[in-house]
Amino acid sequence: MKRTNLSSGAIWENKVGYSRAVRIGNVIEVSGTVSADGDKIIGEGNAYEQTKYILAKIEAALVTAGASLHDVIRTRMFVTDISRWEEIGRAHGEFFMSIKPATSMLQVSQLIDPRYLIEIEATAIVHERTASH
Repeated sequence: MKRTNLSSGAIWENKVGYSRAVRIGNVIEVSGTVSADGDKIIGEGNAYEQTKYILAKIEAALVTAGASLHDVIRTRMFVTDISRWEEIGRAHGEFFMSIKPATSMLQVSQLIDPRYLIEIEATAIVHERTASH
């Protein structure tokens, strides 16, 4: 099967050796994503805003890979403060309420920058879409 590595252009991709997303066949894995826009952190101190920004970034990566949020079968959320689960869950629900992928929300001791409150990964399986007649 053909492998396609998709880059977001972030400098860390070449420094660390990863891709924003990788597609093999109909499976797409999206790397851990934080609320970074270049050197700027979006939603600093606000877990809800960070989650929304991250999910929009994941959606954009999926579109580039030929998929959509409707193809997502799993998300993994790594959070630095599990007591903020409701605001994180509310943002996740705004993107996935009708899709309902399998998910995990796990508290971790820290992320790569202490200003990041959450990092999210996603797995998608692209289903063949047929034209209706």
